[in-house]
Amino acid sequence: MMHDRGKSDRPVVPERPPNKAVDAAAEAVEERGLAKGNAASESRPGRRAGQGVSSELDRVRRVARKDRDARFTALLHHVTVERLEAAYRAIRPGAAPGVDGVTWKDYGHELEENLRDLHARVHRGAYRARPSRRVYIAKADGRQRPLGVAALEDKILQRALAEVLNAIYECDFLGFSYGFRPGRSPHDALDALAVGIEKRRVNWILDADIRDCFSSLDHSWLARLLEHRIADERILRLIWKWLRAGAVEDGEWSMTVEGTPQGASISTLMANVYLHYVFDLWVHQWRARHARGEMIAVRFADDFVVGFEHHDDAERFWAELRERFANFGLELADEKTRLIEFGRFAARNRKARGLGKPESFDFLGFTHACGTTRKTERFALKRVTSKKRLRAKLRAVKAELAYRRHDPIPDQGQWLASVVRGHCAYYAVPGNIDAVAAFHKQVVRHWRRALRRRSQRTSLTWERMYRLAARWLPTARIQHPWPSVRFDARTQGRSPVR
Repeated sequence: MMHDRGKSDRPVVPERPPNKAVDAAAEAVEERGLAKGNAASESRPGRRAGQGVSSELDRVRRVARKDRDARFTALLHHVTVERLEAAYRAIRPGAAPGVDGVTWKDYGHELEENLRDLHARVHRGAYRARPSRRVYIAKADGRQRPLGVAALEDKILQRALAEVLNAIYECDFLGFSYGFRPGRSPHDALDALAVGIEKRRVNWILDADIRDCFSSLDHSWLARLLEHRIADERILRLIWKWLRAGAVEDGEWSMTVEGTPQGASISTLMANVYLHYVFDLWVHQWRARHARGEMIAVRFADDFVVGFEHHDDAERFWAELRERFANFGLELADEKTRLIEFGRFAARNRKARGLGKPESFDFLGFTHACGTTRKTERFALKRVTSKKRLRAKLRAVKAELAYRRHDPIPDQGQWLASVVRGHCAYYAVPGNIDAVAAFHKQVVRHWRRALRRRSQRTSLTWERMYRLAARWLPTARIQHPWPSVRFDARTQGRSPVR
C-alpha cells in the first residue's frame, strides 16, 4: 500500500531521470510533432482538474494538452458510479473469475448496490485489492506466458481508473506508440511501419523485443515516472495496491516486488507509461540529436521496430539502447533482437556485394519481406501470415475440433465460422490472400478429418465436405485497404488521437 510522502513503506525511489527531449521536427512516420515542453521535467505545483465541470474529463484533457508540466492533484472524483458501471459493461461476461470466484453474472444480480458499495469503499480508503490468480497460456513458440486474472471488482475499478488516466496520458504519448491505446489497433501500427519502409530512406531494420517486459517493470521507477503527472495520492495508492497485491498459484500466495500482472486492465497503461519515458521520449531525442540519416520507429507494447538509413546509426542506437534499458531494469531479448539489411534498396545493394536476398522479420503476426511488383518490378513490401502463428492456430483448431467431434454439424460450423471470420479480419491484408486461403483450406481438411473419425462407417466425400464448407465457412477475401490509403486517411489534417 502506498502511503503519503514521507511514510516508511513508500518505495525508495532513485533520482528522477532527466528528460532532455527538445521541441523537434515531426515524428518521422506519423508526421506528428512531440508535445512542446519537457513532460518529464521537475514538476510545478499541482492543479486541480475537473472540479465544477459538467463535461467530465474534458477539462483534464485540456489542461494536460496545454500544460505538459501540470501535475493533477484531484482525479479520484472522476471515478463515479456511472463510470464504474460502464467499466462493468465493458468486461466480457464469459471472462474467467479471479481468486474470489465472483463472475460477471453473479456481480450483476445486485449491480447498482454492488457498484455503490465499491464506490464508497474506494472514496473512503477502505478498498482492498485482491491478489491475481496466475494462469499460463501457450505461446506460439511453445513457451508458457504467465497471466494474472484479477478479481472482478479489481477489473472494474482498474478499467474506470484507466479511462481517467488516459485523459492525461493520451495527450503525452507519442505518435509511434500504438499498443493498447484508445482508437489505435495493431493494423494502425502495421500501416505506419509499411508506409515508413516504402516512403522513407530505410536501409536497416532493428527488430527488437523486450525480455519479460511486464514482469520486469521496476516499481520504484514506475512510482517516480507516474509522479511526473499524477499528484493525487489516492490514485497512486490504488495503483500501488494492485502492484503489490501479489499472485495466487496452486493455492500459494507470492509477493510481487517488481512487474505488473500481464492481463490486468491497468497493466497495459502502466507499461505504456514506463516505456513512454524510458523508450519513446529517448528515441525521439536520439533521432533529433544523433541520427545522421532518416529514422523511423513503431512500438506496439513491448514489441518494436526501428528503421535507419545508415548502418552506423543503427549500430550506435542498438548499443546505447542496451545501456538505456539496463539503467531502468529492462533487457532486450537477444534471441528476438537483430539488425538486418532491409528496404527499397536492400536487394540491389546486397546483390552488388554478392550476397543473397534480404532477410525477413516478424512483427505483430506478419512476416515482412522485400519483394517487387509483378508488372513494374518496383519495390513492394510483402506481408504474409507468420508461419509460427499459422501453425499454432491450426494446432489449436485441430485440438478443439477433436473435442467437438461429436457435436451437431451446425454447432461445429458456427464455431468454425467464427474462427475463420476472426482470422480473416486480422490477416486478410493486401498481398496475403494466398496465406489466408491456405488457412481456410487447412481448416476444411481438419474439419473433414474430425467428422470422419466420428464413425468407422462414414461416407463423407470431398464433394459433400465442400458443400459443408460453402454452407458454413466464410470465403477468403481481402478485408483491409492498402496501408498507405488507410494511413493517409488516418493522419490527414489533424491526428485522430491528439
